[in-house]
Amino acid sequence: MNASGSAGGRGSAGGRGAAGAGRDGRGIDPDAPAFAIAVAAELAGMHPQTLRQYDRLGLVSPRRTAGQSRRYSMRDVVQLREIARLSAEGLNLEGIRRILELENQVAALAARVRELESALADELLNRPGRRVFAAGAEGEVVRLPTGTRIKKSNSVVVWRPFGSR
Repeated sequence: MNASGSAGGRGSAGGRGAAGAGRDGRGIDPDAPAFAIAVAAELAGMHPQTLRQYDRLGLVSPRRTAGQSRRYSMRDVVQLREIARLSAEGLNLEGIRRILELENQVAALAARVRELESALADELLNRPGRRVFAAGAEGEVVRLPTGTRIKKSNSVVVWRPFGSR
């Protein structure tokens, strides 16, 4: 039942619930501690004791109620399914822990990059007097105030290669 039971549990309703909640904004918050251990275990296709072991090992850290009962979020359930998938592929728990740690770092860094890109775009749009440059008569770079243009010359320049007369 380990391989087939887990695979059947991972491909069923939990996948639709996680995708539906994030896509249309309705449903539960993916980080809300909504599921007791028995429900989370059923959604993940695992035994509740396995969830307790993963909590002890730090693979998944559910929130706790005032009475110290575990409460799993939809994000926790998705992570439990990922652990089951990686385990079925032959990775040991330490390898899985390291992969999850790196995936979380990548997600955090990607969020930081988006934040910085947004701040940079806002700064560029809100900055008065964007810089405008042009080429001067001698080929140098000339900074122009915003809204001004350089005067074009109508003079003709004759080019003579070196050595020819």
